[in-house]
Amino acid sequence: MLKLVLLSAWLFLTAFASPLLAADNAMTLALHKAAAADDAIAIKALLAKGATIEARDGSGATALLVATHANRLNAARALIEAGADVNAKDAISDSPYLYAGARGHLDILKLTLAHGADLKSINRYGGTALIPAAERGHVDTVDTLIKAGVDVDHVNRLGWTALIEAIILGDGGKRHVEIVDLLIKAGANVNLADNDGVTPLQHARGRGFGAMVALLEKAGAT
Repeated sequence: MLKLVLLSAWLFLTAFASPLLAADNAMTLALHKAAAADDAIAIKALLAKGATIEARDGSGATALLVATHANRLNAARALIEAGADVNAKDAISDSPYLYAGARGHLDILKLTLAHGADLKSINRYGGTALIPAAERGHVDTVDTLIKAGVDVDHVNRLGWTALIEAIILGDGGKRHVEIVDLLIKAGANVNLADNDGVTPLQHARGRGFGAMVALLEKAGAT
């Protein structure tokens, strides 16, 4: 008898749960599409109808991360102002804050910093937002992250700091030279070597980056 009652209850709940689940999935899809399209009006309307702001897609991305991927500022602002988590990570440990920093999406980055970005959070390589920003030559982003208080000497799983990545993965051009200068002025340890014991100065000399060599030597690098 008890089994029949439980079975009936399960069938009853399932009958109502399936349409609700379908509705939730449709709302999530619509919210993520609105984020990708930079449609702040649609985002606000969907949230007002009950869309879950932190709902994930198949990659684990929230609507805010979808907006950040496409550098959709209006959508990102609408979601953040509605309470979206700027530190919510997807399946590969990207968050809106980390991704905006890494890709140089400066306006969205500033929004995340103003709404609780975790400066100590790390990506899948064990690096802060500052390290890939330095690697990719995003000068203003590096400056913003330094001023926000990100640790300039954080070492990722590869054994590299932002300074080392700016040298070994940069092109030695104006942007990367500016970044090396910014990091030095921010107090980066110019003698902090990589896992193989190679210092920033040795890397810069090895790559023939004269301007970087000059900055490092002036800062006391050996």
